[in-house]
Amino acid sequence: MEKTWFTISVYSENNVGLLNRISGIFLKRHINIEGLNVSKSEIEGVSKFTIVIYTTLEWTRRIVSQIEKQVEVIKAFYHTDEEIIYQESALFKIASHLLFDERQIQNIIKESNGQIVTVSRDYFVLAKTGRRHEIDQMHDELEPYGIMQFVRSGRIAVTKAEMPISSLLEKFQHEL
Repeated sequence: MEKTWFTISVYSENNVGLLNRISGIFLKRHINIEGLNVSKSEIEGVSKFTIVIYTTLEWTRRIVSQIEKQVEVIKAFYHTDEEIIYQESALFKIASHLLFDERQIQNIIKESNGQIVTVSRDYFVLAKTGRRHEIDQMHDELEPYGIMQFVRSGRIAVTKAEMPISSLLEKFQHEL
């Protein structure tokens, strides 16, 4: 089977230790987590893990099945990149003199739709939101000028199709 990018969405109760157990599922299978984001979800009291992996469909199905066996997990889903709308964010810290001395820096900011977040005497900070390859491209273009610090967020994603999690929770609440 061919490897591809998958985004796994895990809806769970917010309990200590769950992230450790979920990461252990990937560790046992020698599958690297390429991106991770945890936040509250659209459902009150429910957290959403967004996990990005590069593997086969078979391994993704196995992993999602194992994740769902965790007591706190309500439901887990997997999606291909074509099934979701996703973004990442990044911050770049760069020496301030470059903003004025290197005209190309201004062109990179403009062409990549980057935003200047703050400027001080010693440095300025750029923010870039987009897909991974867009952030990588901006990083590659800025790297020759010197990046003092760089950080990237994990992927955030919503599905193009309706997620059945809300109806599943409603059904569960009515059964109680």
